[in-house]
Amino acid sequence: MIDLKRLQKYDISGMYKIYDQWPYIAKKSFSAEHQQIEFKNIDNIVFAGMGGSGSLGDVLTSVVSKTDLHTTTVKGYLLPKTVNQNSLIVVTSVSGNTVESYNILQFAHKNNFKTICFSSGGKIEEFCNKNKIPHRHIERIQSPRDSFVQFLFSMLKVLQTNIPIKNGDITETISELEKLGNKINSNNLNESNPAISLAEWITDIPMIYYPWGLQAAAIRFKNSLQENAKMHAMSEDIVEASHNGIVSWERPSNVKPILIQGKDDFIKTKERWSIIKEYFVKSNIDYREVFTVGDSILAKMVSLIYFLDYCSIYKSIMFGIDPSPVTSIDFIKKRL
Repeated sequence: MIDLKRLQKYDISGMYKIYDQWPYIAKKSFSAEHQQIEFKNIDNIVFAGMGGSGSLGDVLTSVVSKTDLHTTTVKGYLLPKTVNQNSLIVVTSVSGNTVESYNILQFAHKNNFKTICFSSGGKIEEFCNKNKIPHRHIERIQSPRDSFVQFLFSMLKVLQTNIPIKNGDITETISELEKLGNKINSNNLNESNPAISLAEWITDIPMIYYPWGLQAAAIRFKNSLQENAKMHAMSEDIVEASHNGIVSWERPSNVKPILIQGKDDFIKTKERWSIIKEYFVKSNIDYREVFTVGDSILAKMVSLIYFLDYCSIYKSIMFGIDPSPVTSIDFIKKRL
């Protein structure tokens, strides 16, 4: 079990303190005086970003999927050829210096595409100011993954006209974060903390199964385990895995399944979950389940990410590892 002394010993930068404040940060960010902007004649949005910034695009894509607006998430250097004058390019880089995102920004400007950028400064803000491209400066909180709710709720505020999010969904999401925080934050470091319980169970390589609608949370969990706990993790769509990946369980391995489920998953997806669980029980394969809370897609996504991110922080502490440094990423970035 983790106690506060051990948490403070290994989490040198105090990541857990930031996560304790996520509900407050979310509320403050949406209430902040960010200048809103409306783009006319938009029928599709492209969210561009990498890493923690990329997960923002994943979540926003999920939110917009409930509307008639087509969305694409790009994690790389190039925009799809389907981009046109009715597209809105949303470039996000918490640092402001992400090379892939900067490349997309330059391409979008060259082709006169409608564009808006979000960053804490860097080359992206400089380029936007020089070329009169809409940009919103959002302060970074330690690292891109720590800054998730600060950026997400600021972006939702700025883009509320083009991403029609209901104020009720915002209120519900913050409420769910507050309730969940009381269960999983550093004030509840005992056996009743479900994020600690899941972290204790993850002793091997997790295979994170998810339905399509919860893909953003599953990918974020995989990335957080990799960055915070410095461990291997995998993720697969449960329906697609039923046509291929499920065969891998016919041989013993050190991989363990985690099933991320929505209370209102599609009826056929629920049927699939039932069959998969039956298969795991029959095959003596231990698994864990994680369920969404809340009603809106925003509440479901953000609360899932909050819970699973905190799980990855606790896992790092159990390993005796500081969750903040990402030496391998720094190695790559210095050579780009």
